[in-house]
Amino acid sequence: MLIACWSVKGGVGTTVVAAGFAATLAVQRSVLLVDLTGDAAVALGARVPAGPGLADWLALGDDVPPDALARLEVPLSRSLSLLPPGGRPSTGPRAHLLPSLLSRSGRVVVVDCGQLPAQPGVGRELAAAADRSLLVIRNCFLAARRCDTLPVPPTGLVVVREPNRALDSADLARIVQVPVVAELALDPAVARAVDAGLLLSRRPRRFAAALEAAA
Repeated sequence: MLIACWSVKGGVGTTVVAAGFAATLAVQRSVLLVDLTGDAAVALGARVPAGPGLADWLALGDDVPPDALARLEVPLSRSLSLLPPGGRPSTGPRAHLLPSLLSRSGRVVVVDCGQLPAQPGVGRELAAAADRSLLVIRNCFLAARRCDTLPVPPTGLVVVREPNRALDSADLARIVQVPVVAELALDPAVARAVDAGLLLSRRPRRFAAALEAAA
């Protein structure tokens, strides 16, 4: 299964949601977290990989076999691995191979696509091909107004719910015309877990339960 987490506006919590998905699902399954933003390792409290990553694989020629991508993975726990960005993955002649390469591994693959740009790129390629293409959004007007023209059609919404907002999750579902698969409160406990580097080992229960149900 390929799960892509993306947004149309920065600062909504896409990386924390993607990292939370990966860490939660890795409790019972083998998971690969693909980091396109460069922040996933930090969000989980892991050391930032210093070696090559996805951007380097994309930049290499056809003489490098596709399965070399797996050699770039960094283990974070017994059942969770990270594919680091190795720079800022944009696009390349082999970008179209990524969805099938990642899906055939037999693991759950979670991709932190970050904010999808208007132009084509790796993030859009993976978000469009994903089994679960999840738009991470807050219940605010500035986020909702950007949903008039989405870069790819999502299959579901992950709503990070801010208090005292006029819009609710049902409003966002009507605007985007896809279901809400997870509703996450803007929880200080999640922020503390990220700041303390404990999102991998000690996720707040409500946060983890909501993401597990959404998968």
